[in-house]
Amino acid sequence: MAEAGYPPPAADEVVLDQGVVTVKADDVHIHYRVDEDASRSLRDLFATAGRRRHRRYVHAVKGVSFTAHAGEVIGVIGSNGSGKSSLMRAIAGLQPVSEGAVYARSTPMLLGVGAVLNRQLSGRRNIMLGGLALGLTADEVKAKESAIIEFAGIGHAIDRPMRTYSAGMSARLQFSISAAVRPEILIIDEALAVGDREFKQKSQERIQQLRESAGTVFIVSHGMKSIRTNCTRVLWIEDGVLRADGDPDEVTARYDGRPPRGMRRKKRKRAQRRAARVRRQRELLEQAAAEARLPTAATAQAAPADAPSPGSSDAVDGSPSAEQPPRADGQASPPEVLEPAQQSEGAGRRA
Repeated sequence: MAEAGYPPPAADEVVLDQGVVTVKADDVHIHYRVDEDASRSLRDLFATAGRRRHRRYVHAVKGVSFTAHAGEVIGVIGSNGSGKSSLMRAIAGLQPVSEGAVYARSTPMLLGVGAVLNRQLSGRRNIMLGGLALGLTADEVKAKESAIIEFAGIGHAIDRPMRTYSAGMSARLQFSISAAVRPEILIIDEALAVGDREFKQKSQERIQQLRESAGTVFIVSHGMKSIRTNCTRVLWIEDGVLRADGDPDEVTARYDGRPPRGMRRKKRKRAQRRAARVRRQRELLEQAAAEARLPTAATAQAAPADAPSPGSSDAVDGSPSAEQPPRADGQASPPEVLEPAQQSEGAGRRA
């Protein structure tokens, strides 16, 4: 099952532009009921013994519809109790739907073989249990055992009981067991939030391999960074309702209550262009003001040049400013000598 590869599309199978349809949720509703005990004391417990407990119905998923295609890595985000895990369990066939339907091209695998692992046994024995639970034969599990141990990176602790493992070591072993097979539809619920940087890098590489092999991966996580890094699409589920379905940057930005990265870049560029326009306008205004001041300065500099110099014939010391009229005898009339008072009055009139 694991190494056969993905089956090609059937002759009558619908193949859209986005790829082969692997999962389709059609108006899915999930209801379940829980028993509530309102007793507050031991006396109340005895007083209500044998009586029917109060039951409360929970509408976990409310009319969710979407279509997943081969090659997509779909992130599922939302607050705690929003219905993410209930929807993923319904896709994996572990949770019945109350209304609507879920269609899958093959059997989805929910990452989390922890339900079949025994914490009293060693990690090596649990590899066999987990592999058998995933549909592998005993020989196939033995052939993959070394690769699973190397991928988990827990070293000699593989021969110790799992009860001695930390939460991170247990999650890494579970992911390694599940990553040993090639499911067409893989559901990862909060498994990428554990492990060190090296293990997270290996997990991302494994998810990339599944994506390149035309598989469909669902990742349920509260880590927005891992969602933006690994996913090609994001479903935002809040209070059982599908709030958004689209690009990871845009949906995670809406979830965080901030503008998307692309929108922030556009706003920054618009602000830069606006500042450049303001600077250009200021420069033009300063240039226009400088040009307006330039003729005034030129006139002020040219005015002394037009005044008569002391040694010129037009000076006020008795030389006439215009040519004297000739006398009757044909000779030029001598210049009129003015008294000092008359010189002052003539200078005043000239001014």
